[in-house]
Amino acid sequence: MAPELADKSAIVTGGGSGICLCFAKLLINKGCSVVIADIELRPEATQLLEEYRQDDPRVADGSRPFASFHKTDVTSWPQLSSLWETALEIHGKVDIVVPGAGIFEPTWSGFWQAPKTNTNSIHRREMPMAIGHWTTNKQKGCLVLVGSIAGYLDTPIRPLYHTAKHGIHGFVSCLAPLRDALGIRVSAVAPGPVKTPIWDMGYPLTKEMSDAMAWVELEDVVQAMYQLVVDEKMGDGTILEVIASGTRVLPRFAGASEEVLNSTVGGYLKAQETFLADLEANGLRV
Repeated sequence: MAPELADKSAIVTGGGSGICLCFAKLLINKGCSVVIADIELRPEATQLLEEYRQDDPRVADGSRPFASFHKTDVTSWPQLSSLWETALEIHGKVDIVVPGAGIFEPTWSGFWQAPKTNTNSIHRREMPMAIGHWTTNKQKGCLVLVGSIAGYLDTPIRPLYHTAKHGIHGFVSCLAPLRDALGIRVSAVAPGPVKTPIWDMGYPLTKEMSDAMAWVELEDVVQAMYQLVVDEKMGDGTILEVIASGTRVLPRFAGASEEVLNSTVGGYLKAQETFLADLEANGLRV
């Protein structure tokens, strides 16, 4: 029996370490070839590239997927464009995109230590690029984002990180209609605390703090991400919470009843049909 994702290809930003590296490994084990995009690679990522080389004879006959690396700073539009062009040159198409590159509000660019530059915004440009490719080529696609339980928690210690995760959850929810309208499934995982290198860049974690955390296994997170890729019933804004006690689909935002929406922003919501129809007909030009 062929692997579940045989002949599929993926771009995974932030795949040089942590959750996204582990998920890249899972995709490869399921038969999917992966382009890992990151600023640098951890030793375990280098090992993966060596293990699944493109010049392996089995790649030529389609019996083995492969991994490749494209150095990419996702804050740079030219570098993202180069990543996409390279992925298409290598694979001919891209089926799965995981825009997982991120930072954990380091001291050099945090809420309490604002950067002293004129260009300090970090835009998740890989998402419109993916949607643009899929819509202009009339292709189905799958967009899996990495949220967090921080997306519905709050703390003054790292407000920008929590705000960003709030934004990811809201973004995924907003794009829910793309699944049924365009065949583009958008979803996210919302893991609890996972022991990855991101903690090295964030708030100092003492032993006392670490001992009081209900740590989530990395494998549980990537299995949830894989479920979002293969389960076509998901992807309509699905957010899978992954905590130590188990995994569940998060309910949609409370208070947004259909009656309230129609009575307050009904005119705005009517524009959604026109917007989706135009996107289907003309695609997103990036």
